[in-house]
Amino acid sequence: MSLIAAQQRAWLTEQDCDLDAFRALIDRTTDLADYPHASAVEGNVLVYDSERLRTAEASREVRAELVRAFADGPGVVVFRGAFPDPAVVDRLTGVFDALITEQRASGADAGDHFAKPGANDRVWNALEKAALYDPEAFADYYANDILALVSAAWLGPGYQVTSQVNVVNPGGAAQSVHRDYHLGFLSNEAAAAYPAHVHRLSPVLTLQGAVAHCDMPVESGPTLYLPYSQTFEPGYLAWRLPEFQAYFKAHHVQLPLAKGDAAFFNPALFHAAGTNRTLDVRRVANLLQVSSAFGRAMETVDREAVANAVYPVLRRRLADGVGDQWLERVIAASAEGYPFPTNLDSDPPVEGLAPPSQADVVRRALGEGWTPRTLRDELRAGAVRRES
Repeated sequence: MSLIAAQQRAWLTEQDCDLDAFRALIDRTTDLADYPHASAVEGNVLVYDSERLRTAEASREVRAELVRAFADGPGVVVFRGAFPDPAVVDRLTGVFDALITEQRASGADAGDHFAKPGANDRVWNALEKAALYDPEAFADYYANDILALVSAAWLGPGYQVTSQVNVVNPGGAAQSVHRDYHLGFLSNEAAAAYPAHVHRLSPVLTLQGAVAHCDMPVESGPTLYLPYSQTFEPGYLAWRLPEFQAYFKAHHVQLPLAKGDAAFFNPALFHAAGTNRTLDVRRVANLLQVSSAFGRAMETVDREAVANAVYPVLRRRLADGVGDQWLERVIAASAEGYPFPTNLDSDPPVEGLAPPSQADVVRRALGEGWTPRTLRDELRAGAVRRES
């Protein structure tokens, strides 16, 4: 490559969005033999039996396989039976229904990113709202091992969970095809201002997921996916172009989900929620956006409030003999696991290179038997120390 060509490649434009190149890149068949921990391939999408993963001894190998699936493979995986106890799912569904009822009563219109407002019921920041409404149900739900496995595999430790409930009512129309946060939420002009290496970086800062809170036959409109589309480098500039939208419409795949199944995908994958063509299915999904510790989550979450709400549940479960891994998964989904940004004048590192994170404080509280009041005071003091 010439020096001029290399310099030009440092930036992407809509002229780089060649449909023939896109088609050649994604016209692949997923080979089950390449993914030894997967159970099946459906519509070019990898399907995992969650119970089989729970008994897998080589969890590091499983994580490595998931990374390959998201980065260079189909970009989307389905976990059958991710939440094996339907009561855990149903209890949080009840919380979601209560939040939706309150939201409707207040006259609020939640809107949607890629669909017409009013077509769906949407609850933003459902993670915080659910924790405050029913911390016991929250803890049982977010103690899920598959959620923790896939989040840590793609993002590493210190990840941040956010949640948005989406209920697509009978007749609810499909979303338009898109890529997701970060660059996916920018106009083409704004996205093109970022160099090509940032287009490659954006997908590794988040992980998208959805937990089915009801059975979702295809006619109810579960998410449409275009496997391997995340590998197209200028894709953040391509998904709005008519020829790419038409290709997606003609070649997407759609998998039914059962209650308790979960689908996770690279945020750069071309995807869209489908049309609910049923007369009687309220398609309820908990949409999860999990962010890298090194990125910025889309939603503001008061993790101090979440940690305080959940802590009494953690204390009781610890006294009942729950395992450390259960506690760690709930802490990861609730407390802030990364200590920066902070004010290093008032919050200097004492041991090592960083001060303790919220999650570190919650772990210490459990280890030393702090009361909820003691934890509340310490978390508040830590928040004050981080202020400029």
